[in-house]
Amino acid sequence: MIIVPNSIENEEELKDILNGSSSSFRNIRLYDRSVFVVEGAPPEVPANMGYVLRGGLSSREFKKNNTRVKVGNVEIGGSSLVIAAGPCAVESRDQLITIAQEVRRRGANMLRGGAFKPRTSPYSFQGLGFQGLKYLKEASDITGMPVVSEILDPADYTGFADTVDMLQIGSRNSQNFALLKFAGSQEKPVLLKNGMGNSLGEWLGSAEYILSGGNQNVVLCYRGIRSFETATRFTMDSGTIVSAGIVSHLPVCADPSHPAGRRDLVEPLALAAVAAGATMLEVEVHNDPDHALSDAEQQITLEQFDRLAKNVRSLHELINSRVPATF
Repeated sequence: MIIVPNSIENEEELKDILNGSSSSFRNIRLYDRSVFVVEGAPPEVPANMGYVLRGGLSSREFKKNNTRVKVGNVEIGGSSLVIAAGPCAVESRDQLITIAQEVRRRGANMLRGGAFKPRTSPYSFQGLGFQGLKYLKEASDITGMPVVSEILDPADYTGFADTVDMLQIGSRNSQNFALLKFAGSQEKPVLLKNGMGNSLGEWLGSAEYILSGGNQNVVLCYRGIRSFETATRFTMDSGTIVSAGIVSHLPVCADPSHPAGRRDLVEPLALAAVAAGATMLEVEVHNDPDHALSDAEQQITLEQFDRLAKNVRSLHELINSRVPATF
């Protein structure tokens, strides 16, 4: 249960009531508001002291205005479309820096790259680990772009702390509650992907773990779901992007690369995501995708990225020049 006190005075009274109950609770500040996160059977809350938040910390009930998340010098959720681009996996220093400089020149705002790679097969390339993080930091210093990279284990965070600007929690870890709680205990922004079998409600439930830990810098990233359809690698439901923007104040990103599974489908899915309201895209780009060590089929070329970046920005500008929707 989440309890939001009406005033500072009521906050102290609610602490006394909760301390006298059998419930465990913690008091956090989120978006400049005091919030009590209560576990167990809480006592009755007097109506004049506060209210019980039914929809959750990610809901419009708690925060009506869109949240904006700062990642380095980039703001996600504002009036501009943010594009994070880079290779699926960091393969070498030269590869990464070449791609980083090229995507920056062609319109990217952020650099994405996997140093730790969760792979279906234990015999596939698993990433360069901590060395990959160092390469990401160097590429960031050269290009000025902030970095987003996936973390798999809280024990690895010491390597991320000074090299990565945004933690990515991938689809396979979307309901890794220990990792979500850890991310909630940090201040570093989090890009949270939906699980490949998650409903929107379950995805937002994962966001609640991070928010309830006190980390308000959360961006939702939709990467499609597994379904019976085989024409694409995963099914990208644009309606989920629309719905997430209606029920939640958190910024919504889309990853068109994973649901596409083929590089010729990445741009159309990216355009669909922007049309559905995504304010950020995360795209896999490689300078030699046919020889990439992971996800070769879905990584687009630098030339394809150049076209994609121009077209999605044109569409975003067109959409935002119209009368905005009110939900």
